[in-house]
Amino acid sequence: MATETANGSDDPAESGRSRDGSAPDTAPASDAADPVPEQEQDGEQDGAAESGSGGMMRSSAVMAAGTMVSRVTGFVKALVIAAALGTQLLGDAYQTAQTIPFIVNDLLIGGLIASVLVPLLVKRRMRDADGGVKTEDRLFTGALIALFAVTAVAILAAGPIVGLYLGDSSPRQVEVSVYLARFLLAQIFFVGISGLISAMLNSRNRFGAPVWAPVLNNLVIIAVGCLFLWTAGAGRTVDTVTQGELVLLGAGTSSGMALQAVVLLAAVWRAGFRWRPRLDLRGSGLGEALRSAGWMFVYTLMTQLGLLITANVVNRAGAESVAGGYDVGAGLTAYNFAYTLFQLPYAIIAVSLITVLLPRMSAHAEQRQWSEVRAGFSRTLRTSALVLVPLGLALAIYAVPVATLVFARGNTSDGDAANIGAVLTAMALGLVPFTVFQLMLRVFYAMGDTRTPALISVANVTVHGVLAYTAFLVLPPDIVVVGVAAGFMLSFVSGLTIAGFVLSRRLGGLDGRRIGATLLRLHAAAVPSVAVGLGVLWLFTTRLGEGAVTNIGAPVVGCLAGGLLFFLSARLFVPELSDAVALVRTRLRR
Repeated sequence: MATETANGSDDPAESGRSRDGSAPDTAPASDAADPVPEQEQDGEQDGAAESGSGGMMRSSAVMAAGTMVSRVTGFVKALVIAAALGTQLLGDAYQTAQTIPFIVNDLLIGGLIASVLVPLLVKRRMRDADGGVKTEDRLFTGALIALFAVTAVAILAAGPIVGLYLGDSSPRQVEVSVYLARFLLAQIFFVGISGLISAMLNSRNRFGAPVWAPVLNNLVIIAVGCLFLWTAGAGRTVDTVTQGELVLLGAGTSSGMALQAVVLLAAVWRAGFRWRPRLDLRGSGLGEALRSAGWMFVYTLMTQLGLLITANVVNRAGAESVAGGYDVGAGLTAYNFAYTLFQLPYAIIAVSLITVLLPRMSAHAEQRQWSEVRAGFSRTLRTSALVLVPLGLALAIYAVPVATLVFARGNTSDGDAANIGAVLTAMALGLVPFTVFQLMLRVFYAMGDTRTPALISVANVTVHGVLAYTAFLVLPPDIVVVGVAAGFMLSFVSGLTIAGFVLSRRLGGLDGRRIGATLLRLHAAAVPSVAVGLGVLWLFTTRLGEGAVTNIGAPVVGCLAGGLLFFLSARLFVPELSDAVALVRTRLRR
């Protein structure tokens, strides 16, 4: 599920925020994902409205650079937080408190921004005599009042809210998380305002600030994490952390989001927005837009329910693991950091292809050219699979050495990092089903259907919930988090099965035979590479032992040797790869 999906920083998301899976594009809502992918998609689609290809290219370049820097700083942020807080109870307390503001925001305004506010503002700017000025004033006034009220209530109710996510954790962990939450819940106000201002900027074809502002948020949290590590030192636990150190973490983290909101406010001011308070919402068109977004709210609600299930189960397991003498982080922090690494291949490869595909698919769907929609889906899926199949298998094989290399420093031990790697292995094996499901959702959205994804999300979350609680009941507490991750991936298998059946009936098929043949050939071509990869890892581990040389050497040597072998094997049996190579050669000759 996701934690920092909507944290306004950088990561599919996270986040992005992605949040396309019912059991989330959910993904950690902590130091992992963020909304940049969604902004990127909106920006690239809306950017076409700019006059002249030069302006569009400049906007695309600004967004691409901002997205890259945001992802890099977001990843560094995760490393710093891991080193400062570790992955055991203190880290879990922080991750839980940091997750809640973005969950509340997602439920109340997050899904509204992309599905309702941007289209509404664009429409009003085009139709209203005043260019949508009064509509923006009304929305901004209403948002300020609503967000302030929600934030105040959330801070007052921090105890019960945190209790939902921590489950039967130790009293001290609950105390620390509640104390942090009283600071971090202030972010609800700033996240909501940031989202609204981003929508206002996007409606003006201003895409740079919404992409770059999260970088400042990341940098502030990096500085806070470094300062905490410098002042508190290594070895700080949930029992030994001081009140002053918690104030540093809570107030410092929230200040990063506040700075992001201030920067965006300055950007929209430069873009011409001059706020005049208005309390008359009648005639703004918001009511009609909200009614049309009802199913999107259901989808968001189910996504956040899935995140609640994940947080509750893995936090309880993490607390039981520590109480039982297991000296590894096995809670929400391990889950979130594994999801951070898992999201990278999808965000880099699949999101780029989906972003290009969606406008074309929407145009074909508008004209009821179902054969073109089907062809676009098939082509995008098969092209993504060329890279994601070998990447997913490589990530599964080398998850432990990679996670140890990345996270094992400061308060995160080798054992803690290895457990992150075990969670990552379970996730990596589901990379292809995860991607297929996300792509199927985009087909529904291109057809203007938000109802079906919402209903499928109910099935997804149900499957995930059953598997998560089953893992909690039958597995040792230190590996429950691995079982929850596996259940998360299996929920996408059930989701894509349902989605595929529905889409196949609507589109007259999904080119399933060709897609299935491509996936089968790719996995068959990967068998020798998997054998080589496992052999390389075994040789490094047995000859050199566990350490930096193995953590670096095994993935590098294994990926080079296995990657070459996969390329040669796939070149013989997978036509799509030969076509891609031929296309690259043609482009290079030009």
